[in-house]
Amino acid sequence: MNKAETLQKIEQLGILAVLRGPSPDLTIKMVAALIEGGVTGIEITYSTPNASEVVRSLDQEFGSQILLGMGTLTVPEQVEEAKEAGAKFLVSPHIEKTLASEMASCGLPVMMGALTPSEVMKARAYGSDVVKMFPGSLGGPTYMKALKGPFPDIPMMPTGGVNENNLGEWFAAGAFAVGAGSNLCPKEIAMAGEFQKITVIAKRFISALQTARHSS
Repeated sequence: MNKAETLQKIEQLGILAVLRGPSPDLTIKMVAALIEGGVTGIEITYSTPNASEVVRSLDQEFGSQILLGMGTLTVPEQVEEAKEAGAKFLVSPHIEKTLASEMASCGLPVMMGALTPSEVMKARAYGSDVVKMFPGSLGGPTYMKALKGPFPDIPMMPTGGVNENNLGEWFAAGAFAVGAGSNLCPKEIAMAGEFQKITVIAKRFISALQTARHSS
């Protein structure tokens, strides 16, 4: 897929599971449980042990079954590493000029973290295709709706504070997609080996997404 097709796929999927896995093996099992529950947009963060190797393994094992990206990029060197590992999109929690330049020139869709109106505009100026509203829990859907007022044409993806109960509110407020972390895939459940519980939660998120889209 080219960049436009990948962005379209992210919007179509609606949910990116943001995984800060406790170990490489458990992270791969978490992804398998999410897939079984219908969540196939996967973001592996660099805070996951051996993150790039995890992405490489996931790309080999699941291929086109998932849309795989890497997040929590903090230094420019991670851009090429993530791309070589098989990431199809890149996400950073912040805006930093050198990192942003590397991300914007890599050819993949990029999402840079921003919260204030000035940061939103800075992210776009630096080449962010979608602005990651982070942390979403600070302002909630009401805040994002207010941001969309002056910036109606800037795609926004809230991350942090997204759960199955407020997912509909985020989309009603104009979310391009949402990033869901511990509310979707708690690592404590993975560490307990209860992967079926992750599948059940994933199914609930997908149900909430379908409800939100039918009511819009």
